Amino acid sequence: MSSGETSEQQPEITADEEWKQRVKAEDAALDQQLQEESTEKDPGENAHGSEVKDSDVRIDPKQIPPADFSILVGMFSTQAMVALGMISDPATGKADPQLELARYFIDLLGVVDKKTKGNLESNEQLLLESTLHQLRMAYLEKSNSSG
Repeated sequence: MSSGETSEQQPEITADEEWKQRVKAEDAALDQQLQEESTEKDPGENAHGSEVKDSDVRIDPKQIPPADFSILVGMFSTQAMVALGMISDPATGKADPQLELARYFIDLLGVVDKKTKGNLESNEQLLLESTLHQLRMAYLEKSNSSG
C-alpha cells in the first residue's frame, strides 16, 4: 500500500451525465408536445371552445411515473438544479440562479438522507449520497463565483 492509500476502498463518485441528458431530453419532448397541443387550439381555449383556466388543467395519469425513491431524489435534485441555474426554469425558459432556494432543496435531500439511514437499499443510498455530493459541490461553486 502506498502512503496515499487507505485500507478501505472509497467509492468513486462520478457525475451522472446520462441522467442529466435524459432529463433534458424528456423536458424537450414535453415542451414539444405542449407546443404542438397549444398550436392545435386557439390560445386561451380548450377543445370545447371555452376559456382555459389553470384549475382546468388535468394531468394524464399515464404520464405519472411510478412512486419510487429515485423519483423522489430526482424531483428534489431537479428543483435544486433549476435554483442553481444549471437547468432553465420551465416557467420562464431562462436559467435564474436562486442560491437560497437551491440550498433549501439540497437541505431537504439532506433530511431525507438523515432520516433514511440504514433503511435504503445500497443503490438507493449511493444515488442519494452521490446526488447530494454533486449538488453541494455545484452550490459551493456557484456561491463562490457569485460572492
